[in-house]
Amino acid sequence: MRIPLLITTICLALLSACASPPKETLANNKLTAGQVSLTLKKNVTTQEQVIEVFGSPNLVTQSADGEEVWTYQKHATVSNASSGGFSATIILLSGSRSTSGFEQSSRTITLIIKFKEINGVKTVVDFSSRSSSF
Repeated sequence: MRIPLLITTICLALLSACASPPKETLANNKLTAGQVSLTLKKNVTTQEQVIEVFGSPNLVTQSADGEEVWTYQKHATVSNASSGGFSATIILLSGSRSTSGFEQSSRTITLIIKFKEINGVKTVVDFSSRSSSF
């Protein structure tokens, strides 16, 4: 009775060791569509608040009308590799099974924020964001 239980336990341990959780690489996890809509309010949010939430921008330029424009662009790659195997031998009966797979997806979000000085404080006057996944 103990041998089948031992074999089952070993097989489960081997199968669970082959699985791996998805890995995500993201330059700044706070730059998401949800965080953009929660944080940025026209004529309310200041430059300091933007830096606190999103960090330093990737690019700082000036618009044609002299307003400061910040651009953020973040790219994320999510990878998931998995493999599993099973092998059993009982006297003359044997069997084996193995599987493997790899999935990868990419996401990009671009955020453009325009600032204007209002009462001596640089404040968000306009913004737009775009995201893509493939």
